[in-house]
Amino acid sequence: MSVAVNIPENMDLIYKYPDALTEVSTHYCPGCVHGIVHRMVGEVIDELGIRGQTIGVAPVGCAVLAYKYFDVDFVEAAHGRALAMATGIKRVNPDKVVFTYQGDGDLAAIGTAETVHAANRGEFLTTIFINNAIYGMTGGQMAPTTLPGMVTTSSPTGRDCAVAGYPIQMSEILAQTAGAAYVTREMALDMPSIVKTKKAIKRAFQCQIAGLGFACVEVLATCPTNWNQDPWASLEWAKESMTEHFPLGTFKMTDAVKALKWRD
Repeated sequence: MSVAVNIPENMDLIYKYPDALTEVSTHYCPGCVHGIVHRMVGEVIDELGIRGQTIGVAPVGCAVLAYKYFDVDFVEAAHGRALAMATGIKRVNPDKVVFTYQGDGDLAAIGTAETVHAANRGEFLTTIFINNAIYGMTGGQMAPTTLPGMVTTSSPTGRDCAVAGYPIQMSEILAQTAGAAYVTREMALDMPSIVKTKKAIKRAFQCQIAGLGFACVEVLATCPTNWNQDPWASLEWAKESMTEHFPLGTFKMTDAVKALKWRD
C-alpha cells in the first residue's frame, strides 16, 4: 500500500523518503527500530550515490521482508546463510556494493560460522547486524545474545548462564579476525546515538567501496513486543541493561580505514 504524500505547491519539502527506500507500509511492530536503521542505510546509499550498484541480502528473521523496503536489487538467503550468499554475489560481481542485513538470531546463532569466516577471509562486504537480544519473528525465544536472567518464551525463569552459556559478543569476536577492517557496536535508541550510528554505517560502506576488507556495524535495538514492554520502556531498558553486556565502541579500525577521508 502506497503512503505517498502530496506536497502543496507553496510548501518546501524538507524531509522525505530516501530514494533507496520504497514508500510502503511497514510490518514491524510499534517501537521496533528496524525501520530507523532501514532509513539510515537508505540515506547512506543515496549520499554515496551507489543505489544502482547496490545489492542487499536478507536472511530469515524479522528483516525477512527487507526487499520490500529497499529500492535496490535484493536477494533473500536461507537462515544464517546471508554472508555465504553475499560472498558469492560479491566475488562474481566485484564492482557491486553488497551488504547483508541480519538479526542476532541469524548472524550469531545458525550463521555464526558464515559470519566468522567471511570476516576472517576479509570479504569485501558490509554487514548491518541488529542485536535485540531475542528471537523476534519466531515468538521471542532465547537468542545467543539474550542477557543473563532475561525471561523469554524458552527461558521462562530467566537465562541461566550455567546451562545456556553467556551472551555472545560478536563484535569482539569479529574484531579478532585478520580480515576484518572495521567493526563497531552502536545503538539506535535516541537521537545522538542514531546520528552516530548513521556515520558508522556510512564508514562501513565506504570501507567496502575502498576495498579494505570486511566491515560490520552492530546496532543495539529494541523488541518491545517480545520483551513485553511498551516502546518507551524498551528504549530505556536497552540503554541501561544491554550496554552493560554489549559495551559500545569501535573494536577494530585498520590504519587503512583510519586514513580514508570520510564524507559525513
